[in-house]
Order: sequence, then structure tokens, then C-alpha cells
Amino acid sequence: MLILSRKSGESIVIDGRIHVKIVRVEGDVVKIGIEAPAEVPVHRREVYEEIQCSNEQALTRQNVALPKLPQSTPAKPGITISKGL
Repeated sequence: MLILSRKSGESIVIDGRIHVKIVRVEGDVVKIGIEAPAEVPVHRREVYEEIQCSNEQALTRQNVALPKLPQSTPAKPGITISKGL
């Protein structure tokens, strides 16, 4: 783990694309700002861990019965159903 010291208003750059700025320090709370490309997900650790747990549970579920869809009513002869404009 890399440990850096930064003061309020100072920042670091990760991979030339992610900027992390110390916005404010209030007691033992540090407010940070993060600028990252839209394709780079940024989460608080507890949210990230919950996402990972949910994904793992979804992968390990087996034989989950899906609900049956109701039978659709067939179209009447001579009537064309189309999606469109």
C-alpha cells in the first residue's frame, strides 16, 4: 500500500486519468473529490463489497424456478400487429 501525505487542496493523479483531491479536513473526517472517466466505477468500500456479495450470490444460486408468463391471446386473422413509428 502506498501512503501519501496531502494537505487540503492538494491532490494525487492515478494512471493519468483519475484525480483525487483533498477537499477539506474536519477533525477525523477527510472530504475527498474524485474525477474519473465515466467507465471507471467509483464506490465507497462498503458499497463495493455489497455489490460483490450480491454478484457472488447471483452466480451461486442454482435451480431457481422462473415464473411462468401468462399465455398471450393470439391475434385475430387478418389483423397485423406491428411495432413501429
